[in-house]
Amino acid sequence: MNRILITNAHIYSPMGEWPSGWLLSEGRRISAMGPGQPPFEPGSVSRSIDACGQAVLPGFIDLHVHGALGHEAMDASPDGLQEMAGFYARHGVTGFLATTWTASRAETQAVLDMVRSLPDLLGNSARVLGVHLEGPYLNPARCGAQDIAFIRPADRDEAVQFLDTGVVRLVALAPEFPENAWLIGECVRRGIRVSAGHTSATFSQMQAAVNLGVRQVTHCFNAMPGLAHREPGVVGAALTLAEIQCELIADNVHVYPAVQKILVQMKGQQGVILITDAVRGAGLPPGSEYLLGDRKVIVRDGATYLPDGTLTGSILTINRALRNVMAASGLPLAEAWPMSSLNAARAVGVSAAKGSLEVGKDADIVILDQDFEASLTMVEGQIVWEKV
Repeated sequence: MNRILITNAHIYSPMGEWPSGWLLSEGRRISAMGPGQPPFEPGSVSRSIDACGQAVLPGFIDLHVHGALGHEAMDASPDGLQEMAGFYARHGVTGFLATTWTASRAETQAVLDMVRSLPDLLGNSARVLGVHLEGPYLNPARCGAQDIAFIRPADRDEAVQFLDTGVVRLVALAPEFPENAWLIGECVRRGIRVSAGHTSATFSQMQAAVNLGVRQVTHCFNAMPGLAHREPGVVGAALTLAEIQCELIADNVHVYPAVQKILVQMKGQQGVILITDAVRGAGLPPGSEYLLGDRKVIVRDGATYLPDGTLTGSILTINRALRNVMAASGLPLAEAWPMSSLNAARAVGVSAAKGSLEVGKDADIVILDQDFEASLTMVEGQIVWEKV
């Protein structure tokens, strides 16, 4: 059995912060961990890793990410998804949801079928935990970069076919439309997380949606009305309703740092889920261009834009998101780390095995250097990335 020992590690876990600690994985799981030095000889393991005092965290989980390196989930390409997953692993991600764009029924079904056909663990990359359907059941008035031509109410035959693939873990929809209400209940019945996204819902409509089972807000502050003092809307509901967790794109472009601080102060670190919402341009150099449908997209100034300056997506990585939200909020890593892993794991029902460093859980681990770059990423006990 593969046994990997990490020593001299600054470990962050639900048990607390150990400035000097150790962790042992056996097979795919964490078998033992503790502060100080391990109570056995390193020679009894397959490999011993000296973390040199670096931070050892649960691997990052990105619930909302579309693409990287010129690829996107909507391509329905296993090779492209493999490259994306490898890129994510190099930035400390151990699990992610392949996220769709609003598209035709056939295009969406092709993505779901592709993910269903994949092995659980791709080689040298992050694990695909399932699919996040971002639409097509959105509000066309808040389409953002989504293709308005494909936005539609939730058709029962179509949506059930999507859900029956068994790979959907998260659905983003506009809850203000009565035609979408049945889908909220159906997702809840199946244990699928529902998020309010690309929506103009009022505060009372959000309250009704929460009563139906909505528990998340998609990229909070983006693709929704701003907070108003007479109609708090989606943002007001997100900030004040305890049932809701908020996705946050902490790239300092989509959400200003001061607003990130407000969100963390209002929701607490348990109420925020860091996401990237990264698109095809992630990992590409500034000045790179590609097509979104028939529209040219340019990578510049830390994001992607149409030629007219319209923001079309993120090139963020989760390690940078964690660093940014810590700087914005003032939280130390010991308090901030759940926003990058455990909160996401709980949201999509995998926290029994993932999302935190605990004995018996999967050995999904990232070692971060002082610049928050991944020195090593381990997925289910296998080292998939190591900086040399």
